[in-house]
Amino acid sequence: MTMSAAEPASAPSAPSAPAAPPAPPVSLAALLGRRDLGLRLLAGPEEASVHWVHTSEMADPYPYLLGGELLMTAGVQLSDPAHYVERVVEAGAAALGFGVTPVYDTVPAALVEACERFGLPLLEVPPHTPFTAVARAVWRLMAEARHRELRRVTEAQQSLATAAARPDPVPAVLGALASRLGGRAALFAADGTEYAAAGRAVAPEASRALRDLAGVVGPRPGGPASASGDGGGLRLAAYALGGGEGLALGVAAERRETADHTIAGVAVVLLSLLTAPHRGADVSARDAALVRLLLGAAPADAATALGPGPWTVVHARGGDGSPLAAAALATALGTPLVDAGTPPTEAPAAPGPARRADVRLLLPAGREAEPQPGWVLGVSALVEARELAAADAQAARALRRAEATRTPLARHRPAGFGGLMDPVEAATYSRTLLAPLSEPLTETLRAWLSLHGNWDRTAVAMDIHRNTVRQRIARCATLLDMDLDDADVRMELWFALNAE
Repeated sequence: MTMSAAEPASAPSAPSAPAAPPAPPVSLAALLGRRDLGLRLLAGPEEASVHWVHTSEMADPYPYLLGGELLMTAGVQLSDPAHYVERVVEAGAAALGFGVTPVYDTVPAALVEACERFGLPLLEVPPHTPFTAVARAVWRLMAEARHRELRRVTEAQQSLATAAARPDPVPAVLGALASRLGGRAALFAADGTEYAAAGRAVAPEASRALRDLAGVVGPRPGGPASASGDGGGLRLAAYALGGGEGLALGVAAERRETADHTIAGVAVVLLSLLTAPHRGADVSARDAALVRLLLGAAPADAATALGPGPWTVVHARGGDGSPLAAAALATALGTPLVDAGTPPTEAPAAPGPARRADVRLLLPAGREAEPQPGWVLGVSALVEARELAAADAQAARALRRAEATRTPLARHRPAGFGGLMDPVEAATYSRTLLAPLSEPLTETLRAWLSLHGNWDRTAVAMDIHRNTVRQRIARCATLLDMDLDDADVRMELWFALNAE
């Protein structure tokens, strides 16, 4: 059996990989199935998945790739196909799309041979298909896949909630989960005994592997909340239930999709509630802490009832706004301490629908917050109980930064001058200052400032021509009536863009 698990914070970490986009990847097969594009696979496997599209005519595109791209080129500087393909594969690109005009009438045979040798899928892009049409098709396929995924999660939540209301809820929830994942779901006790199970039978090898994987997760200090692996030809996953008795949920299926982890998380929350006798000590400790606070104890004194610090505060925004989604997030992060929606303390900065309240979580020592599908997270520094109020503010600022930079998770960093500004006043001023700019101009200005005014790097980052970048920045200067060569002006605009 091979497996992976969420490691304790003290474990050595692997080199960080770029975060995947929030939408599911697109298979090459789906892209090739679009008849309007007329794409043709000339080399490599069809099973590759595309996370995004990038166009480059650089002789060596390696420095500009993140991995997982469908790299589009017309071969303007293709002098050594073998070396070019080798560099593209080293960068982790998913596939190569080659336009047969205007430089080449056909795809070079040497390029086809190199792609076949390195196992890189090579797509022929016909003359009538612009690269932007391919990119647009990928984004549409991603949007459709994301919609299907969200619908599947919603339907699974409803099914699991219905099962939890039945007379014999634990087997019912396991049966609903097994049906949704197309496999087997089992609940294991701390000694490895199968407490309950549902779904199709699996081979003895897979059953043993699932039991062993369930033994990896659990309540021991620093232990992972979830683990995954393979055994008996099946994809396996195990999740620790809340409480201190070591109950674990194990699932086995022929394949594992992005939404499966979220669906299993909902089942974990329900099963934790349904096996409440195993969580009595934990609930009592939290009740004791609450009573101490209500009777006037200092937060640091009340926190001793919850266990030793230090603590990490997490603010999260996402999900469907339900307490069940918040509880599933708490399970995924490995903590029972969650506030499913604190009402905002400040009036909205502008007219419009009220913004969904943040979900707030408190992570004990040894639990490291990681990105979660469908959520944007802001994470505080690790603090002692007496500093929790400051950590709460840190997490809120980190969440705003994550949303402004469109990343799934941002961690607290020294605030500097930006942290001294009132967020509501800053947002109001930013909207007024940037009001003359349309969306393309705003995004170009943001990218240009983030890359220190470098025209070429901005053009590559936005996949547009450098002359377009120059024209847009000049238009920004005119509309804002500002000198963008002035460092003070650039700094003010950067603050404004991140305070929207």
